[in-house]
Amino acid sequence: MPSAAERARTLVEGNPSAVLVIPGLTTVLPGQMVPEMRSVGPEGDVFLLFPADSPAVRAATHADADADELTAVLEITDVAPVSVPHRIRGRAWIAGWLTPVRDEPVVPGTALLRLEVGEASVDDLWGAEQVEPDEFADAVADPLAPHESELLQHLASAHEDQVGWLCGLVGGRDAECAGTRTAVPVALDRFGLRVRFTDADGTFDARFDFPEPVRGHEELHRAMHTLFDAARASADDLHGA
Repeated sequence: MPSAAERARTLVEGNPSAVLVIPGLTTVLPGQMVPEMRSVGPEGDVFLLFPADSPAVRAATHADADADELTAVLEITDVAPVSVPHRIRGRAWIAGWLTPVRDEPVVPGTALLRLEVGEASVDDLWGAEQVEPDEFADAVADPLAPHESELLQHLASAHEDQVGWLCGLVGGRDAECAGTRTAVPVALDRFGLRVRFTDADGTFDARFDFPEPVRGHEELHRAMHTLFDAARASADDLHGA
């Protein structure tokens, strides 16, 4: 399974929405604290791109001029890219010290801010965990993350029946699987697939691990076919085929 540091790093570098919170900075409009871009440097610092006249840039520049340490928290919310009950999959918080980057801006009219990580935490489908700054710096984002949304949407729309078969691989869930109305892939990473099953009584998640971690589309294609073949064989055995 992915470590807490990998999951936090994936959320920071991936598609989920993020907002920067600076304690004491209250006179801001909705959207002004949402970075236009974000990335992680080789030392684990988080870089955030904002309009040059944004409240975040003004606050960081003022604090830097006064030699004060400006604390800030990057709050990240991860929402499933498919329609499922309880769509929020996780949240992450990256707290630390905010300073302006004096180099030439990447885009004219913008400014780059550096968030030096002091502490981090993640609360997602795997659970809630703290992440040390050095663990965050050493972690690598999941290689499937940039394409996860389109992959999940493809599975949900083009392989609905095959995803439903996977319920037969879930031990101790015979009754639930027999009455399942929908089966939607809710999360995908290099280690496996998570599916949310829904019936008249509610929902439950099941995790299907790949035989080994995948590194790209070709390996993912093979791993998914292995899962679907196993699920189809289980369904055939169940129905005496």
